[in-house]
Amino acid sequence: MAQAKDSTLVKFDESEIQQYLNRTIKQAVQEVFEALLQAEADELVQARPYERTTTRKDQRNGKRKRKLTTRVGEIELTVPRLRTIPFQSQIIDRYKRMECSLEEALIEMYLQGISTRKVTDITEELCGVHVSSGRMSRLNHKVYGKLKEWRSRPLEKTYRYLYLDGTVIKGRWSGHVEPISILVAVGVNEEGYREVLAVTAGGSEDAASWLSLLRDLKKRGVRSVDLIVADAHAGLRQAREKCFTKADYQRCIFHFIRNILTKVPKRKQKQIARILKAIFAQESYDEAWAKAKQFTSKYEKSLPGAVRILKRGLEESLTYFRYPAKHWSRIRTNNPLERLLREVKRRLKVVSVFPDVESALTLATARLKWTQEKTWSQKRYLGMEPEIADEVA
Repeated sequence: MAQAKDSTLVKFDESEIQQYLNRTIKQAVQEVFEALLQAEADELVQARPYERTTTRKDQRNGKRKRKLTTRVGEIELTVPRLRTIPFQSQIIDRYKRMECSLEEALIEMYLQGISTRKVTDITEELCGVHVSSGRMSRLNHKVYGKLKEWRSRPLEKTYRYLYLDGTVIKGRWSGHVEPISILVAVGVNEEGYREVLAVTAGGSEDAASWLSLLRDLKKRGVRSVDLIVADAHAGLRQAREKCFTKADYQRCIFHFIRNILTKVPKRKQKQIARILKAIFAQESYDEAWAKAKQFTSKYEKSLPGAVRILKRGLEESLTYFRYPAKHWSRIRTNNPLERLLREVKRRLKVVSVFPDVESALTLATARLKWTQEKTWSQKRYLGMEPEIADEVA
């Protein structure tokens, strides 16, 4: 009997110890945060509390309370107030950004088809954070709103280059599972940086969908585009001619070559592909035309279908020669945007069928926004300095 009683007491003592440890850790976290806040205030004021120095810039004006949810639970912080300088804590902002990243991860898990229950299990295991279905719903609406706001942000007036392309996924449209086209516009601004300008969803890559996207660009501020790089979609061509009539058009040469090869027997495709690529490797427009004429003369009888496609689309595939030579490799194809869309589609494939169009559009937007802010904004895509002609001796 005595042994059983001792066992019960031991379990009770372990529970008390755990509660004590939790309180101690929470208090330690609170003290660390408050010490960091005081240090930030000291740096702004250039003096510690009650210290009088010649370099002092401000005075303290009491304190205020604010709550902060951390990985060890909710804590109440005492935040210093200053008399004239606004005190915006970088420490709390950084922590909130970290929590925001966690929230976005929760949203992505949910959109990728992981159940709310599994999300709760994962976050409790990794972070000690419980996510209720109600909080999940609120987070969804919060992120949906932020991404929608980003999609409708004002744009610059002028873009040097505009890339247009789309990808198709499956989703529920009017209660039925239908193909959904995610259409994307990427621009290169006058400083040479890439931006995701528009992301929309449509029933197909038809003229109406592209026209809606291009009109949205103009509504949000885009007035001028020098060159549009895209594939030869009939619907896109019609929309472009209505919205940006003065913009040049560059047909993606890789898709153009691929279209020509559909009229070439398989046994000859590698050989013909090498010859076609040589056309676009020339140093000038005239040399490229001459190379193309050699091809048409040689294969007009044996490959009439391939020659017909080449003649019909050659002019619009050589537009890039009108622009700086240092830009040619990046403006004669739509490959950069196509690679980006492959990555987006890889992320979207986790969800076999999206419950609605908005869910698909939200997840695609999240990935594109992340790419722009984390990768593109750090590195200039094209040098926009004017070319200097070599001096003639």
